[in-house]
Amino acid sequence: MDSLKRRFLSQFGKVSAGAALIPITGINTAVASTAIRNNNQPDRKGEVGKRYAMAIDLRKCVGCQACTVGCSVENQAPIGQFRTTVKQYEVSLDDGSTAQQEVKSFMLPRLCNHCDNAPCIKVCPVQATFQREDGIVIVDNERCVACAYCVQACPYDARFINNDTLTADKCTFCAHRLEDGLLPACVETCVGGARVIGDLKDPNSEINRLLNENQDDIKVLKPEQNTNPHVFYIGMNERFVSHIEGQPAIYDPAAIDNSPSSKQELAIATQGETA
Repeated sequence: MDSLKRRFLSQFGKVSAGAALIPITGINTAVASTAIRNNNQPDRKGEVGKRYAMAIDLRKCVGCQACTVGCSVENQAPIGQFRTTVKQYEVSLDDGSTAQQEVKSFMLPRLCNHCDNAPCIKVCPVQATFQREDGIVIVDNERCVACAYCVQACPYDARFINNDTLTADKCTFCAHRLEDGLLPACVETCVGGARVIGDLKDPNSEINRLLNENQDDIKVLKPEQNTNPHVFYIGMNERFVSHIEGQPAIYDPAAIDNSPSSKQELAIATQGETA
């Protein structure tokens, strides 16, 4: 598989999270077909009978980044690449009718939304990205050829090409921990208890209780994309539903480089473009 990836990357060049989308006709179909033939079909069932989802109560999130650190330690993502992080924004709440500007800080944790209608799955030419029966979206690293189609297709900016493995990477809800009866690293380390994960098919689960108690305050990101995301936000400002408006209040200067992905992130935060 290593030689296969080297052949693919030598033809198209190293692909980063912000790389331009290659036309579908540009894929080496022989390489893609070989990737499928040479690998056994992995177990894609997951925990049958369950549907995992996450609820994030923004009223409890303090932006401490404990979730980011916990995830990085657990999943060993390369330095500077993250499966989840918390963006902090300062947003003007004024409508322009008064001279005094009211500004409020908002936290917005970001991660894969494990969508039921995931565009990343549809564009993968080698079926490396798939959804298990329990709803968790996974990347099969043995199949992935790092074409970055999924990175481009994700409307939540939740995917990247791992600098170490040269395959697509993203949040998995720490599926390996869930299978062992443990909580995902981000949930376990959240000091405010803002993140809750559970089985939507279990009426007595904590996530169902939380969602039922906050029915009028549940939002998802980009509902207009019709992806049916399964990360639910409680207490989220309306401005963050379909796009992000406002100036970033806290960010890592080291992460702001000349890469296309960094420039896009700045544009999202400062110009109110679609996130």
